[in-house]
Amino acid sequence: MENYKQEFIKFMVKSGVLTFGEFTLKSGRKAPYFVNTGNYQTGEQLTKLGEFYADCIYSNLGNEYDVLYGPAYKGIPLAVSAVSGLYRKYNIDRAYSFNRKETKDHGEGGLIVGHKLQDGERIVITEDVMTSGAALRENLPILNNAADVKIVGLIISVDRMEKGLGDKSAVQEAYENYGVSVYPIVTIREIIEGLHNVPVDGKVYIDDETKARMEAYLSQYGIGA
Repeated sequence: MENYKQEFIKFMVKSGVLTFGEFTLKSGRKAPYFVNTGNYQTGEQLTKLGEFYADCIYSNLGNEYDVLYGPAYKGIPLAVSAVSGLYRKYNIDRAYSFNRKETKDHGEGGLIVGHKLQDGERIVITEDVMTSGAALRENLPILNNAADVKIVGLIISVDRMEKGLGDKSAVQEAYENYGVSVYPIVTIREIIEGLHNVPVDGKVYIDDETKARMEAYLSQYGIGA
């Protein structure tokens, strides 16, 4: 596992973003873990988060993109922090944009805030997690209506590696249905590997019992199950 992935797993735990227990998801499934990126709350956390996104973007895409786009609302701070992280860590200076939930009919107007998208530009979308792919379906028309752009990747914090409505995950369906490659900073398998009986600040978050519950959940809902 790449070093930034292991550090990101610990960072999520320390930030209270990755927690363990029993959680009822929107899908009705009862999961033994939960990821809530809304728990990033400080400047220090957002700075580090942006650098982890930058690591993932650089590792998978190098500098072959023009704009980072954050879907409202959770994707907005991700795009802003990631574009800052790219400049700080890799000296890559790129633009960012995000969408409004409703079209503004005064002032500059329109749906897109920040960089005005141009034909031919390559877009990286920043999201937190991908459960059903709804955010991608909603934002592709927004981007394509703004300009003739190419989506070169979608970056997420965690790939839950769960089936959607069929036998494939939302990540797999994003590529099959829309041709969009999704790059997670970490997968749930990497989280299990990175935290099983490994203490973080003196506490073990995934002991043998928690690992067994996570494996049982994946055997029921995971891709390839």
